[in-house]
Amino acid sequence: MFFSKLFLSLVNLNVLIYALSLILLITGCKKVNNDCNLKDYPNAPNKEWTSEIAGSQSEAHGHYILTCSDGGFIQIGETGTLPNSAKIMVVKTDETGKLLWKKEFSDGGHNLGNSVIETKNAYIICGAINENSAIIKLNKNSGAVIFNQTIDNGGNDAFENIICTSGGIIAVGYVNANDPNNTFFTEGEGYLTVLDSNGSKIKGLNLNNHIAHAYRIRKIENNLFISGLTKNASDYGLLKTNLEGNIIWSKRYGGALEDHCFGMDVSDDGSIFLTGHTKSGTQNWDTYTTKIDTSGNQLWEIKCGNPRGFNPKFIHDEAWDIKSTNDGGCIVIAGTGDEYNRYKRRCGNSGDNSNTWHIYLIKLDQNGNLDWQKTYGGGKGTDWAGEAIDLTPDGGAIIALDNGKFGFVKISPFQ
Repeated sequence: MFFSKLFLSLVNLNVLIYALSLILLITGCKKVNNDCNLKDYPNAPNKEWTSEIAGSQSEAHGHYILTCSDGGFIQIGETGTLPNSAKIMVVKTDETGKLLWKKEFSDGGHNLGNSVIETKNAYIICGAINENSAIIKLNKNSGAVIFNQTIDNGGNDAFENIICTSGGIIAVGYVNANDPNNTFFTEGEGYLTVLDSNGSKIKGLNLNNHIAHAYRIRKIENNLFISGLTKNASDYGLLKTNLEGNIIWSKRYGGALEDHCFGMDVSDDGSIFLTGHTKSGTQNWDTYTTKIDTSGNQLWEIKCGNPRGFNPKFIHDEAWDIKSTNDGGCIVIAGTGDEYNRYKRRCGNSGDNSNTWHIYLIKLDQNGNLDWQKTYGGGKGTDWAGEAIDLTPDGGAIIALDNGKFGFVKISPFQ
């Protein structure tokens, strides 16, 4: 009788698995759970060069990097620490990482540099000055200020990302932060601001019913797609709106525990890539990347972590940015290391150990399969972490490096 019941259970289990497979195939949703650890990828690119530029304060931390039309790079973040000494810092370099100009902006000690876009004649940066949302337009050649607008959208607030439209500028970010000194998730309310071409506010829309912290905005045809963190940072949030900001749909992605969404990009066919990190179904924070179609349907998801093979319960793998690649896939930038400084293990004779953080770079194909992954370190006892990424014209990438300064790491061509 026992074996008969066991046989029937196995048959029923196989039937269930087959049925679930059919459902996934029909809906187009594919969950990919690759084993991402402990494998050498000889096709992974090498590091070509590094450059670092200090700020006026004891530490500097970049959040966003952009490949410019002149072949150089621009990076934005802060120098100093919240809430007493942080200043917006913007660095422009040539194609080799050599400094061309550097600017800092502040009013008081609570200032944030969050992202930058390039227009025909200028760079436009956004963030916060003295706890209010800020947008600053800079001359390309010198960094001189063309305009500097601060807007009190409510409580402690900031812009995270902006786009230009035919009618002006649209910015997303947050208002009424409950944890204002946290530069990643402020426990506030998602917010969208429509501005004219001079940075003056036309109107604002509270997005808090859908998203608690709006991080990225992209325009696809005549619609806007806004991503970020939902309430309590419990899921990835993605909104589709019209150009006036009216909600068309709102979607959530993730698991039972925290899912923190920071990066978004759009492929040539309009597919949307989201990345960040998660504790859902993992032993600790792992990178979590998903691909979404323009109707909000999830096409695939993948979690990768612990590429150096340490005890996974101590390792943080924190993804911050993503770019779509010309093969239909994407590349994810992260940092990997031991956040707790309790578990130490060396890797062979390299001198590496878990407490030393590395840049963690992940390449995925269009179906969510792992093409390659690689870590890049700064040497014994030196912490490196990847904060942002952009592609370069030669088929490589430029990484914003967190190492106490504004670091630039050029990655050799891989596409």
